[in-house]
Amino acid sequence: MTAGQPVLLWVSGRHSSGVHAVGRVAGAVEEDGDGPLLPVRLVRLDAPVPRAELLADARFRDAEVLRMPAGSNPSWVSSDQLAAVLDRLDDTVLGAWEP
Repeated sequence: MTAGQPVLLWVSGRHSSGVHAVGRVAGAVEEDGDGPLLPVRLVRLDAPVPRAELLADARFRDAEVLRMPAGSNPSWVSSDQLAAVLDRLDDTVLGAWEP
């Protein structure tokens, strides 16, 4: 992972699962006594992008986070899957998200 790469914050669970924030990697991976640390900068979404809505989008429905909800972190998304999320964000969020 390198600075500037996109980041999505996915919240799992029965209630309000989906993308709750978008952001970027803010620096290099560092090591500390507890393991690797990755600095990120996130923009919290006023209205999360719901899991059900993304599941209905052909571009996102095969995303790793949907296929393996108990999988490990971090997960990844393809450029098409990222576009499916970004297409649902308003201009204010997109402006704050751009590097």
